[in-house]
Amino acid sequence: MVVRQGDRYLGVLGLMDTARPAAKAVIQRLRTLGIKRMIMLSGDNQSVADAIAKELGLDEAKGGLMPEDKVEVIKAIKAQAGKIAMVGDGVNDAPAMANATVGIAMGAAGSDVALETADVALMADDLSHLPFAVGLSRRTSGIIKQNLFVSLGMVAFLIPATLFGLKIGAAVIFHEGSTLLVVGNALRLLAFKEKTV
Repeated sequence: MVVRQGDRYLGVLGLMDTARPAAKAVIQRLRTLGIKRMIMLSGDNQSVADAIAKELGLDEAKGGLMPEDKVEVIKAIKAQAGKIAMVGDGVNDAPAMANATVGIAMGAAGSDVALETADVALMADDLSHLPFAVGLSRRTSGIIKQNLFVSLGMVAFLIPATLFGLKIGAAVIFHEGSTLLVVGNALRLLAFKEKTV
């Protein structure tokens, strides 16, 4: 920015966005969770994006992007890798989040459009919750698979068993017992704690 008073130039100020204080530690924690490639998409010029990416330990930075450019980058990475998550907080991020496999909005600082577009909204404006959300989602996926196995396994057992003489009352008890097992298994998610390294 050029600063002047009337016709007299007083100086030039250079400004740049800075990374959130927690960003570097969060990126390291995401790497320990197995996230292999992290890219920053920014509307800032490329040199600023490169400087922040280097400071944070990101793999790559793409600067000077308009919202539609971010969408194209997301689509290209999704076509190459098969899946991609996008974390953002502004109106400019919403189209890219909508095209990602999973869109994650930063809640308190996020715009309404970003929050409505996202699949996941972190309600605190704190990046440190991101590794927790990743860990919880992975654990949830595992529990869903376990519950499907138990539920479908019980149905696969009960149909032939009732055809070969199992009384309907006993079948109902088995079925309801498996339902309680599935609910109890899902409730284990309430005790989920992020592993710290």
